[in-house]
Amino acid sequence: MNDTPGPRHISPEAGSSRFVERLRDEAPTATVELRPPRSGLTRGGAMDMWIDLSHAIRGLAARDAFLMLTDSAVGEEEEENLQHLTANLANEVEAWRVVPFLTCLHPLDYCLRYGDRARERGVESLTVTGGDRVRGAARCVPRGYMLRHQLRDRAPGLSLGGWVNLHRPIAEQIGFATAPEYEADYYLTQVVSHHDLPRVERWLVSAEREGLAIPGSFGVFYYRNGRRSVLERLSRFFPVPLEAVAAAFEAGVTPERHCAETIVALRRLGAAHVYLCNLAPHHAATQFDRIMAEVAALEADAA
Repeated sequence: MNDTPGPRHISPEAGSSRFVERLRDEAPTATVELRPPRSGLTRGGAMDMWIDLSHAIRGLAARDAFLMLTDSAVGEEEEENLQHLTANLANEVEAWRVVPFLTCLHPLDYCLRYGDRARERGVESLTVTGGDRVRGAARCVPRGYMLRHQLRDRAPGLSLGGWVNLHRPIAEQIGFATAPEYEADYYLTQVVSHHDLPRVERWLVSAEREGLAIPGSFGVFYYRNGRRSVLERLSRFFPVPLEAVAAAFEAGVTPERHCAETIVALRRLGAAHVYLCNLAPHHAATQFDRIMAEVAALEADAA
């Protein structure tokens, strides 16, 4: 992927979406995950965060990126992502570029109506997961695939995404993703790193051996610094190669270079599609450009 790519227009096949078609393409992609404001902020605080998020989405869309908007990330209740798309970005960003998350941490009727509303607003892809149980409401169904099954009947035009965790036993996760009831058109992975590539290698080998037909995108975390206290806090939510990350920053590696090293390492294994987590909304487009410039430099050096 070039650091300043031009628009590519791929029309989705019946029952698919432009996001899924892009994941099926051999050309690498870098999607960006962003978080809406937490619920309960003051009106002014929430408005400032929505403004930052709007600028980030517009800037990244102009770079031909897809955008993921979380739903109750790490168990914290957030403002609704779909409402923001409708109220603040209508007619400015193509809705098909936005790939929202929907967790099971809502009443079932809300989740089913969410699917209707997403389709009506032009959203083509929706990632449906169980949701983090650390805090927040109980799940309306025990597993994400159960909600995907109901959404498939209710909103058949949506492409639905599932979740796999490569830090769990690979055989278990492949079994989930290849089961008929998984009911997904694509998958996203938990965050992975160039410090722990064997898990990704085992996943890719197993996926090919077991005939996993759906494409996927691999999570890459943008570590803003290497402070051990920050890394320890992050490790409450996902596995962090703490010592390796801290050592890289202590050696002078920049956040952008560290992120790019993971992207390039994944591409070399055959995992061409990634989504970037933890970019700061008010700097997201700039950070994205710097990361992709580092990717281009690393790939040029290796050529």
